[in-house]
Amino acid sequence: MVAERQEDQQQRRRRRRSCGVPVLLVLYLGYVGLGAGVLQALERPVEVQAAQHLLQQHWELLANHTCLQGPDLQRLIEGIIQAYKSGVTIQGNTTNLGRWDFSGSFFFSISAVTTIGYGNLSPSTVAGRIFCILFALFGIPLNLVLLNEIGQLMLLGVQRCAHRLEEVFHWQKKTSLLIKTCALVTGLLLFLLLPPLLFSDKEGWSYEEGFYYSFITLSTIGFGDYVIGMNPDRTYPGWYKNVISLWILFGMAWLALVIKFCINFLESSSDFCQCNKKSTEMAEVMDGNKNNKMGLHSVEICNDKNRKPKLDESHTCTAPAEAL
Repeated sequence: MVAERQEDQQQRRRRRRSCGVPVLLVLYLGYVGLGAGVLQALERPVEVQAAQHLLQQHWELLANHTCLQGPDLQRLIEGIIQAYKSGVTIQGNTTNLGRWDFSGSFFFSISAVTTIGYGNLSPSTVAGRIFCILFALFGIPLNLVLLNEIGQLMLLGVQRCAHRLEEVFHWQKKTSLLIKTCALVTGLLLFLLLPPLLFSDKEGWSYEEGFYYSFITLSTIGFGDYVIGMNPDRTYPGWYKNVISLWILFGMAWLALVIKFCINFLESSSDFCQCNKKSTEMAEVMDGNKNNKMGLHSVEICNDKNRKPKLDESHTCTAPAEAL
């Protein structure tokens, strides 16, 4: 009877899993569709307005400068766009270089192996593209190993602080919760809340833009609409991009640690629910077995009473009930 119940439970779990995937897929598509609808409502009017403004400036330029032909202007615009993609900008009568110096190349290498991929800068030569493929092929696993080790060191530090406080104050549950909260708050300050102040000073961004860049970067989304060190009108110190590269590395490790905490919390909650469910099922099974024993024992007692004159000397009918 226990085996039948276990088989029924396994069948129910299989049915739930088979039904859960379509439901989860529908929720996922619905969530993505909701995001698409909201973004379209927010961003589409601005896109149309910008396109109309650009077209108006184009025709005004051709009208004010009759010697300038439409195809020539189009070629000039395409040349400027291509130069900007290569990291070259025009400042007066000169050009501004600096995206492929050592600090810029170092920052590009970090964005490649961390899979951020801003998209604002990319190799333009065949040799550079081939090297980028090979470099990322070995660099991405190395980056994952390094992030895992940094995250483990952070976790070890949090656990040591928790044990030290437990020994000093004899707190157990409160200490663990306090240390995790402190680690979360410290990481928020170092990697999300304070860096926008630096970006506001060096890039001229607002705090909201700096916070947006911080989250988009550390989460490896990397849209490329905001990238540090790309404004030709500003002068950046030599340490700036290198420090930001280290910030990206440790910030991603901290974010991975936070995600690990969340996964452990969900797994512990799931195990707790499954343990309670199993204990309830075992209690039901034990109650069923107990009732069966009591029923069989009552039957044996009744039979003993009816057959007592004949079976006083050789009565052994209660043994099967005790075996059960």
